[in-house]
Amino acid sequence: MHAQAEERALMTAIASGDARALERLFARTETRVFRFLMRIVRNEAIAEELLNEVFLTVWKNAHRYEGRSEPVTWMLSIAHNKAISAMRKRTELSGLTDEVTSGLVAEDDTPDIAAQKQDKAAKIKACIAELSAEHRTVLDLVYYQEQSVAEVAEVLNIPEATVKTRMFYARKKLSELLLARGIDRGWP
Repeated sequence: MHAQAEERALMTAIASGDARALERLFARTETRVFRFLMRIVRNEAIAEELLNEVFLTVWKNAHRYEGRSEPVTWMLSIAHNKAISAMRKRTELSGLTDEVTSGLVAEDDTPDIAAQKQDKAAKIKACIAELSAEHRTVLDLVYYQEQSVAEVAEVLNIPEATVKTRMFYARKKLSELLLARGIDRGWP
């Protein structure tokens, strides 16, 4: 059975009160939802708490899932709303997680190349941190969560044209920030 079809079947089972279906859905999607939350709230404890709230909401509201989008898109929308609410309550913001730039060094890289890549990754991370929250969120959904423009629009509850506009300006601003730091697009 295709992954999305399985997740839709799990949603149907959850809506009818099947706790094991919720456990299976959690096992399939928790990492993805958690990473999405981390990129927004930038605090592991808060992201864990919000992750629990997301799945509690899924449990309580599975009967409201209409199937117009994939289950993970629906869950990311719930996660986004909960994260934004949490951010409104927070007054201090911390730095981006290291997972954004993890895994950039290949095993066969020389120590010099590895150091160059790590330095470049740190600069890219700093540039991403300078983007507005709206731009960071759109970039995260498209590049890290691999959501389509339509799915991003649904998650953020904004028109597709707005998603495209935010992507355009996010990429433009990121490119300007990278260029100002002397970073080209190639590796290392």
